[in-house]
Amino acid sequence: MTDHEFAVWAPRPELVRLDLDGTVHDMTRSDDGWWRTTVDAEPDARYGFLLDDDPKVLPDPRSARQPDGVHERSALWDAAQATWSDQDWVGRSIEGEVVYELHIGTFTPEGTLDAAVERLDHLLDLGVGVVELMPVNAFGGTHGWGYDGVLWYAVHEQYGGPDALVRFVDACHRKGLGVLIDAVFNHLGPSGNYLPMFGPYLSSASNPWGEGINIADDDSDEVRRYIIDCALRWMRDFHADGLRLDAVHALVDTTAVHILEELATETDSLATELGRPLSLIAESDKNDPRLITPRDRGGYGMTAQWDDDIHHAIHTAVSGERQGYYGDFGSLATLAQTLKNGYFHAGTYSSFRHRRHGRPLDTTTIPATRLLAYTTTHDQVGNRATGDRPSQNLTPGQQAVKAALVLGSPYTAMLFMGEEWGSSSPFQFFSSHPEPELARATAEGRKAEFAAHGWDADEIPDPQDPQTFQNSKLKWDEVREADHGRLLDTYRRLIALRRDEPDMADHWLDDLGVDFDEDARWIVLRRGSLAIACNLGESPAAVPVTGEVVCAWDEPDVGQTTTIPGHSFAVLRTATA
Repeated sequence: MTDHEFAVWAPRPELVRLDLDGTVHDMTRSDDGWWRTTVDAEPDARYGFLLDDDPKVLPDPRSARQPDGVHERSALWDAAQATWSDQDWVGRSIEGEVVYELHIGTFTPEGTLDAAVERLDHLLDLGVGVVELMPVNAFGGTHGWGYDGVLWYAVHEQYGGPDALVRFVDACHRKGLGVLIDAVFNHLGPSGNYLPMFGPYLSSASNPWGEGINIADDDSDEVRRYIIDCALRWMRDFHADGLRLDAVHALVDTTAVHILEELATETDSLATELGRPLSLIAESDKNDPRLITPRDRGGYGMTAQWDDDIHHAIHTAVSGERQGYYGDFGSLATLAQTLKNGYFHAGTYSSFRHRRHGRPLDTTTIPATRLLAYTTTHDQVGNRATGDRPSQNLTPGQQAVKAALVLGSPYTAMLFMGEEWGSSSPFQFFSSHPEPELARATAEGRKAEFAAHGWDADEIPDPQDPQTFQNSKLKWDEVREADHGRLLDTYRRLIALRRDEPDMADHWLDDLGVDFDEDARWIVLRRGSLAIACNLGESPAAVPVTGEVVCAWDEPDVGQTTTIPGHSFAVLRTATA
């Protein structure tokens, strides 16, 4: 046993006591609302807090480990005792990289961090540079997407807990892969959320997922500190190379220094301290370039931002879908405009929102690498009624065209697990709330939400059905099948071109050329001497480019012009830039 200081910010209760392995200890309150006591404890002791006269032992809001779930006692875990072998890791910025988003629970049959380590060579062979983990924080139940986290500092036990995350990040770094962790600071989940009993963690504002987080109301300073300390901890204690910040538009901050700017400032300081780059990627619905504008020019200083406009423009042009927020997209003119400017909605009217949306991006000062382009994400699949992937609705050639547009662009590229071989597994919305009423409400709410969008409610899978989770697991045997293997090889070749060709390293949108023919259904991206020519139509198209073919889906006929078969692409090295 060694002396251990237990501390918790709890300004609301009149009395806070520590329960350590069943023994109750008094705690002393300071003027700032923190309660502390120092007690002898085993390195893995179970503990929690008793608030006033409530007999329920509550987990530590800053718990590192929850062996028995988010409703039970916390367990001590000392980051300083973790074993690392990545001392030579110099870090990796995400700008210009190929990022691979994955969900630990469905990436492998076992659904653990240790099992995911066994698949890292696949990512290396593919050419990925950075792995982005969907949330690994502790949430209610055994399986879920992770966005309903309630103990943000703890690693979900079914994934292997904090020791397994250490092993995963260490293994990635040994193989030269960077690691991003998806962090959710805009709301708390409904199962196991005890934070409001301790203090004013919630605000008067709300968002689509529930009550907002108090980052600007009375007594919000400690809540902001709670968020920032959590974010820095993933990068310091778990050696993560950065974070993906979920739905930052739902962070209601009316203070003079936005919490994102504050976090970016402290992240840059930590990067200097650690001697390696650290990246912050914002998911935002605002199309606001201030997120990725440097702080010395009045921005927040985020490293990069997810760009749904690029996704929408590519997906609608290839698939023909137009429902919901796809309404303003679909033409090749829209696709060309979006690829050339970063955003489509840049102070323009959005029919989906019934108002003007976005703000123009200054392409002369902000490189394309600060925006992430992708053909799909967990959201764009999982938030469809049945969780169907593009591979379940598009031909392999159409999927290859989408890949060429993303990987041939100057943007930072992102893949969603399994897309590289056209995985047949859906990625459905699944949960495992232990409370029957919450489980029922989740299932009914899901049906009502999608019925309102015109989908048949009877086709929507029950998120609480364990089979919904099982259905979403990748089928790794597919990679050896002919059609899947061909698509996988195409992804490898496109990523290799992106990595090896000097012309693909130009990250300025003003240097990107885009030509298209709306009627003939072809579009060409010009990257120096390289032309990425894509035929989105079913019939062959004569495209006014010629040169040496360096990569293609179906073999083109090269002459004075290049005839590209339907639903195909070709990358050509032209005679002149």
